[in-house]
Amino acid sequence: MVDELIRPSVARYADAPAEERGEIFTKPEVAEFILDLIEWGLKPFSESDRLLEPSCGSGDFFIPALERLLSGTKDHSIGNLRHRLLGVEINREAFDQLRVRVEEMLSQHGFAKRDSNRLADGWLMCADFLSDPVEGAFTHVVGNPPYVRLEALPRELMAYYRNRYSTMYDRSDLYVAFYEKGLSLLEPGGRLGYICADRWMKNKYGGPLRKLVAERYHLETYVDFTGHDAFLNEVSAYPAVTILRNEPGTITRIVQKTEVDLDRLPDLASALRSDRSDARVQRLPDIASSDAPWLLSCGRRLKVIRELEARFPTLEEAGCKVGIGVATGADKVYIGSDEQLDVEPERKLPLLTRRDLQQSQIEWTGRYVLNPFAAEGGGLIDLEDYPKFKAYLMAHRDPIRRRHVAKKNPGNWFKTIDRITPELVETPKLLIPDIQGAHQVVYDEGRYYPHHNLYFILSEDWDLQALQTVLRSDLARAFVATYSLRMRGDFLRFQAQYLRRIRLPDWKTVSPNLRKKLRALSVSDDRESISEAVQALYGLDRTDWDTLTAE
Repeated sequence: MVDELIRPSVARYADAPAEERGEIFTKPEVAEFILDLIEWGLKPFSESDRLLEPSCGSGDFFIPALERLLSGTKDHSIGNLRHRLLGVEINREAFDQLRVRVEEMLSQHGFAKRDSNRLADGWLMCADFLSDPVEGAFTHVVGNPPYVRLEALPRELMAYYRNRYSTMYDRSDLYVAFYEKGLSLLEPGGRLGYICADRWMKNKYGGPLRKLVAERYHLETYVDFTGHDAFLNEVSAYPAVTILRNEPGTITRIVQKTEVDLDRLPDLASALRSDRSDARVQRLPDIASSDAPWLLSCGRRLKVIRELEARFPTLEEAGCKVGIGVATGADKVYIGSDEQLDVEPERKLPLLTRRDLQQSQIEWTGRYVLNPFAAEGGGLIDLEDYPKFKAYLMAHRDPIRRRHVAKKNPGNWFKTIDRITPELVETPKLLIPDIQGAHQVVYDEGRYYPHHNLYFILSEDWDLQALQTVLRSDLARAFVATYSLRMRGDFLRFQAQYLRRIRLPDWKTVSPNLRKKLRALSVSDDRESISEAVQALYGLDRTDWDTLTAE
């Protein structure tokens, strides 16, 4: 049973409000769709068939799975049925609701109250799936694991889960452990089907889970439900249905969000289980490879991306450097207008933030950032040399000292989180906001220092205004979209890790006429001319260009 040391934490989590436990209810048609994909009840039941629903709530999957079992099994004896199902739920109220539903369904199928009680006792556990033992193995695991950030859990419970589950990495979500334990309980050939946030398929914290799947399981099916009302609650997650199988395999069947129709899910499930060709279903090989991000984009676009990756160097290999602006840890203290920051002029630098970028142009709002670093050597300045700066910092010492960076280095309590390099102000650079829908790339001729919500690109090889045209193009967006997570509103993250994925020809291979054209289009709104120039730069025909840039 639960380790006594964490029992109080488990109890607090179990009794927390539904939203704090990440409880999301799945629509019946979506639950039936996933049961179809894992083939529960679509074939005659064998003696070994056994289904598990972890975090089963009041039975979104358990109840239809039970209905299929009762309808598809002639032998309704206790001995034949009691090993077939297991539902685990941590919250007592939800558990009690499920038990009532189970007993009502059994009564409707003619079971005596005594037998209904015995079956419910064998099928249902009020327990913590991640810390309580679950006996036996299962041919089918199904459900909608909770959406909870680890940091939101009681501290002792978070530490316990991290220690127990090897895939709980970095700023992980609790559903990652549900994948790991669910997979560990699968019989050979068994299937796990979850509807869950898709973040782990590309981001940092999902690396260990992706590696586990690549080494021991097969990604059989992926269906993108982004933008569809798969849940009874309103959620901001980007859900996907993922079917993993405990056997080797290479081909993954993929359905993009544009091909999902909630009214035709049974037909889509049939197409996914079939070997026949269907325009809605893509079949891609070798999606899961080590801990690398899973590229589940349109198969045709991915083919063009792979060809470009084989032909051209990366952005940094082509002579560019990608960086990020400064994080201070206390922006209200370190950032302000010239008048607000009453310090020596040499101790403040003109700062650019996201709000200073308007339609690919800079409209500076007049804010500065304090610079505690010396120009020579990069170390911190001696505050005694700057009395006004010292007085300002001392007046704000409490919020400055509360920062983690100050507590970690109390002798350097006034340093910013990131080191500031004053030379960057005078260096020409391209600036790219992190999260954006419209693709924005702005040229700074060498007048400002970037804030931490801006990435910057430097280059001594490429002409930056020509590069601005390339990075504003649909080709650059296609690279980022292939690797990036999508945010609410279908926004992308233009982070350094994704910008570095962009392929770029060497500048010396670009013809004089094309160089001139690229420079001239740096801030143009003529998307057709930008596309023509970038298409020529990469030597892409119209078909490949349309495939690459199609949303």
